[in-house]
Amino acid sequence: MTRKYSSISVETTLASGISNTATTMTVAAGTGSALMGGVTLAAGNVDQFTVALDVDTQNEEVVFITAVSTDTFTIVRGRAGTSAISHTGGATVKHVLTSDDLTFYTTGVATADAAVPESIVTAKADLLVASASGVVDNLAVGTNGQVLTADSAATLGVKWATPTDTNLTFNAQTGTTYTLVAGDLNKLVTLSNASTITLTVPNGVFTAGQQINIQQIGAGTVQIRNDGTSVLTSTGATSTAPNLRAQYSAATIICTSSNNFTVIGDLS
Repeated sequence: MTRKYSSISVETTLASGISNTATTMTVAAGTGSALMGGVTLAAGNVDQFTVALDVDTQNEEVVFITAVSTDTFTIVRGRAGTSAISHTGGATVKHVLTSDDLTFYTTGVATADAAVPESIVTAKADLLVASASGVVDNLAVGTNGQVLTADSAATLGVKWATPTDTNLTFNAQTGTTYTLVAGDLNKLVTLSNASTITLTVPNGVFTAGQQINIQQIGAGTVQIRNDGTSVLTSTGATSTAPNLRAQYSAATIICTSSNNFTVIGDLS
């Protein structure tokens, strides 16, 4: 439960006696609001407001108020080490801070209503994350250069991981024909030959959003062609069969949907 506190709560009394098993109590008419001191409790008994009955007597009992209806309160009995006992009408009712509240801020995270102590983090950049609903744990800092990554298989749901290397790799081709393969994804395919080079873009190898970079580094013109079923579009003179314009011209072939590609770059 979420603990609620007020610095302006006003002490009151029970309107009538309660047994040691009662789960509601009613205070003197018109005093319920003052006792709550401006605090409101969410529906569903998810908040608690701590009061003591018969304060500073041998009959003192700490109870948690979890719901309010004017001057009548839903209560949880015998809290903070006290026992549920009977109380007579006129018994004092006072908002209090208890040992239970103080323990809440000093204990570990093993119990559902424990606060998170400073000791749970042990090093610079440690993070507090949840391993389950209401369960907080420490995620130790990763190593330099790592990034925080969501991982449902990890105990804490996140982990430190080394980012994928984004440096461009190369595939050097020196023949007069070459058909792109899945391994060319995100690479720079260089094409060098004194004669014309035909580069074929195949169907069924790449998926939407994937791309391949190409560059003509020799004298032979690079012709970009489909495989008879794949579909190319470009700004080249022949939009469905573009060429790289000159030596050192480059382009990117992007799969836009199944079997469809667009070619952008230095084309002719």
